Amino acid sequence: MGLDLRVKKMEVRSLAIPDVKLITPRRFGDDRGYFEQTYHQDDYKAAGIDAEFVQDNHSKSVAGVLRGLHYQRNNPQAKLVSVLSGAVFDVAVDLRQSSPYYGQWVGAELSSENGHQLFVPAGFAHGFLVLSEEVNFYYKCDAFYTPGDEVCIRWDDTDLAIEWPLSGQPSISDKDSLGTFLADISADKLFD
Repeated sequence: MGLDLRVKKMEVRSLAIPDVKLITPRRFGDDRGYFEQTYHQDDYKAAGIDAEFVQDNHSKSVAGVLRGLHYQRNNPQAKLVSVLSGAVFDVAVDLRQSSPYYGQWVGAELSSENGHQLFVPAGFAHGFLVLSEEVNFYYKCDAFYTPGDEVCIRWDDTDLAIEWPLSGQPSISDKDSLGTFLADISADKLFD
């Protein structure tokens, strides 16, 4: 049995904050596995995602790890995030003060099984919680990581009230444990 060549279009869906997009790339599969094109600049531009990615990152984490909520203020990054193996609950928080969605969050489960990606525009904080035993998390950024420019918002900020699918306390880094509550971040460290 050969590769299934039925063409399925890439699906792009806006979430409750419309600038955050849930993307399901085309996947061609059969009983041997599948082939998936994870990024094609022209297709993404046609879908309204015209970020020019300059850096790719890959992280590996174990069950219960929560990373985030991170953003860069002076060198903001749009991100296209996906999971190579495992599953996460991925979150984006709108930090654009002029946005009607300021201080609100959206989340989606991304996994190697569902093949979903999340496009997180610049002006958002981003984080994820590992749902599987292990995850390989992959993301493209449209700006370079700038040491010293990163801001961390607490994952458990009660004003944000993110509904993390947790049972117990997550495993977070020392740096993330020192995160700031959104209400305590000065306007000049947010976005217009």
